[in-house]
Amino acid sequence: MIKILLLGLIVLLPLTCAEANKPTATSDSTENILSKLPVEKSTNPVICISTDKGDMYLEMFPDVAPEHVKSMLALIKKGFYDGLIFHRVVPGFVIQGGCPKGTGTGDAGYKLKAEFNSRKHLKGTLAMARAAHPDSAGSQFYICLDEIPHLDGQYTIFGQLRLGEDVPEKVTQGDKMKITIIRDLLN
Repeated sequence: MIKILLLGLIVLLPLTCAEANKPTATSDSTENILSKLPVEKSTNPVICISTDKGDMYLEMFPDVAPEHVKSMLALIKKGFYDGLIFHRVVPGFVIQGGCPKGTGTGDAGYKLKAEFNSRKHLKGTLAMARAAHPDSAGSQFYICLDEIPHLDGQYTIFGQLRLGEDVPEKVTQGDKMKITIIRDLLN
């Protein structure tokens, strides 16, 4: 049922993320896009990760990972992610990006304290990558390509893919990204 609903939304929503931020006479406004996204909370931030393979709209969860959400939104506003690549693509597992070096060894110059929560690693889950230390996440994130229960409780989950479910599986190593904010934090 959800797949049918989302497929219908894809047909009704032929916009790129860049177009979402620039309403024109022929395109939907940001508010119209948001009204069509199947989100848990209408106040949660929404971002769009654009690639040559398509757009991924993700709802973020500030209720369980407020600092991770704030950090990513701040980096997006600075244009930090624009032009970075997906440096790690493991079919059936994850696509990972957000490293300014493109190698998986870089970050934004700071580390985030872990905000592990009870959310599960489902297909389309957005979570923050980290090194061995729990408080070593920075700018690198991953999107799950399948359910990955053995990661539950060990990484900070802070979002979920809501539209563009077919895109992550099309992403290949080296694909570039541009990330835009569709709806910011509402305080």
